[in-house]
This record gives sequence, structure tokens and C-alpha cells, in this order.
Amino acid sequence: MSGIPTATAYLNELAERIGGLLDRNTDAIAEAAKAVEKTALADGLVYIFGTGHSHMLAEEAHYRAGGLALTVPILSGTTMLHDGAVAGTVFERMPGVVAAIFARYPIGPNDVLVVASNSGVNSAPVEAARLGKERGAIVIAITSEDYSKAAAKGRPRLAEIADIVLDNGAPPGDAVTELPDSTLRVGPVSTSIGAALVNAVMAEAAARLQSSSKGAPIYLSANMPGAAETNKALIARYRSRNPHL
Repeated sequence: MSGIPTATAYLNELAERIGGLLDRNTDAIAEAAKAVEKTALADGLVYIFGTGHSHMLAEEAHYRAGGLALTVPILSGTTMLHDGAVAGTVFERMPGVVAAIFARYPIGPNDVLVVASNSGVNSAPVEAARLGKERGAIVIAITSEDYSKAAAKGRPRLAEIADIVLDNGAPPGDAVTELPDSTLRVGPVSTSIGAALVNAVMAEAAARLQSSSKGAPIYLSANMPGAAETNKALIARYRSRNPHL
């Protein structure tokens, strides 16, 4: 039973932080949804990139029940966790890595690039944002303003490069819950909050698209009525441009 109070403290803290997202992100969520809507109407794509644990936000939006089918994750084992977490931490800080990864993805002026990085200062996400802007895409950052300002130490920040910034509000170090009789903290929040921000933007964009003549290209859960037909049509529409379908 000793773990229950700490678990409760963490969940209460996480709920409070998610509940307060609109306090700092109302305008940014609206701007991001508008950018996604514009991209969808132009038959563009929404690419999502992150390194380390932030890459999970790209997978969260990919082939997702209730999600927009125009999302494309940018995935490379070099900067993720499953091929070697220690090496991935080195590579995400190594200048020049992103150019080779992005060569696989033809991001252009009709597209949106979402770059997720909690600390917002490592080479890979910073270079990704710059590359997206060079290609003419709208760049949306999901980051912690507080953490990135504390970590920057003169380095460029993702938040300074992106066109739109979604601030997850995570503290420096990410973990929010104190352990009893210790200076250690547990309970990171950036992934949960980041996923909430991604889904909020996609939900708002989908609502706007559904009101248009084209409608919203939304995947259905495979076990729902009509899912096979709906998803088959969406896969046929996007498979040639999404290497992960």
C-alpha cells in the first residue's frame, strides 16, 4: 500500500497539468489546427518527428483510431530507443544526423512538420525544424519552454525556430513527483502531455475539415462497424506517400 500515495500524487499532478494546457496553448492549438486544415485541403501531409521518448508522439498520431490519415511519422532507429537507448542519446545530439533521416521524406511547402522535443535544444530536433522551414513547411514545436530555457546555455532552441509552439509546461528534468525522504523525483509528464496536445490539434483540425466539402480522413478502430472499408480506402489514398503504412 505504500506506493499508492505517490501514485496518487503523480496522477493528480498530471491531471492538473493536462487540465491547464489551454491556459498557455489556446491560441497555439488553434493556429496549429488551422495549419493542419490548410495542409489537408491542399492534399499535403503532416509529418511528425521526435527523438528518444519524444518519437512516441509520431507513433501516437500514426494509423490511429480516431486520427487523421494524413499523418506520417518520421522514424529512424538511430535516434529512437529500441536499437540502443544509449547510442540514440548520443546521435540525437550529433550535428548532421537529421539530414540523412529526412532524405526519405519529401517534405514540401504544402506540408506541416511537427517536431517534438521536451528539452528543445538537442541538435536533431533543432536541425529538423530548420530543415522543415527550408523546405517551406509550417513547423510546429511541442516542447517545454521552461526546460529549454534552462538547458539552452547559449544554444539555439526549437521554440525559437518553429512557426507555432505548443508548450507542454513540463519542468526541467520532466519528472514531477517527489519521493519521500529523497531529493529524487519520479513521474515524467512530457509524453502524456505531448500526446494530449497532438490529439487536441488533430481533433480540432478534423472538426474543421468535416465542415468542408472534402470531409476529414479519419481512421476507424479495426473492431468498429465499417472500419475495414473506411480504412482500406484511406490506406489506398496515402500509402504511396507514407512509407510506414
